Amino acid sequence: MSILRLSHVEIRVPDLELATAYYSEVVGLIETAREPERVFLKCWDEHQHHSVVLTYAPTHGLNHFGFKVTEADDLDVYQARLEAEGIEVRRYEKGEWAPGHGQAIRFTIPSGHEMELVHGMEQVGNMLPRTNPPPRPMGLIGMAPPRVDHLFLTAEEVDTVTTFLQRVLDFRLTEQVMGDDGFQIATWLEVSHSSHDIALITGPNGGLHHFAFWVDDWNDLRTAADACAYHGVNIETNPTRHGVTRGQCLYFFDPCGNRNEVYTGGYWADPDAEPTTWTEAEMGRALFYYDGVVNQRFLTVHT
Repeated sequence: MSILRLSHVEIRVPDLELATAYYSEVVGLIETAREPERVFLKCWDEHQHHSVVLTYAPTHGLNHFGFKVTEADDLDVYQARLEAEGIEVRRYEKGEWAPGHGQAIRFTIPSGHEMELVHGMEQVGNMLPRTNPPPRPMGLIGMAPPRVDHLFLTAEEVDTVTTFLQRVLDFRLTEQVMGDDGFQIATWLEVSHSSHDIALITGPNGGLHHFAFWVDDWNDLRTAADACAYHGVNIETNPTRHGVTRGQCLYFFDPCGNRNEVYTGGYWADPDAEPTTWTEAEMGRALFYYDGVVNQRFLTVHT
């Protein structure tokens, strides 16, 4: 029994056509299905039906996020755990919530975010043949990230949510920023042995700080920055490096106000590894290792 990795995010966009054009032509995602108020997309090297869902709404932000589980029976195990905690669980059969979607359970975590565990999403392929494939397809558009990587949420009580993810859902803590008062300001957790699959930082409940796409190396970060500059995309942070996770990053905004990241690097996390701790005084270096400071805009999140 296990949770494998981040499966998908559903984000709100007040202009569905503009957002679809941005994620298709600038980021380079592939549209797999469309409804009057929802568009489903995937990265080129993902086999499942979708990893990003755009839903029309008056404001931007996160509707829900999902993680993939190994077996269908895992849904029953985690549902029992959640209900034992007094958490209401909603069940979806395959294809019920959306085209191509799998069996799923959905619930609210202590920060007010809607989370889902899903199994059996339709497999549509990764644009490469199954025999003697080239390294990547020809004719990719924009940044062309291979896959989604992680998401970063805000919570009023980071400690509470972190403990919940560890105790109930088997996430493992890899890094943390500890406040001078002894409480966690920010945490990074994983299930896939990467440096992190989800992270939390002190802020309003239900907030989305950003969700991230994986790219293969630093040169791809440069390509992503070139694409942003060419298309007039608002770059918030030029290519740089985190102290936490030791990864490299680029931050920018979609045209509706959702913050994106392109990320690479990091490290392999063993299940028995002790978490790394950063002090409150070094939080700036934890987030942006070269500059050593975090501007207030980066900490601003709209729910």
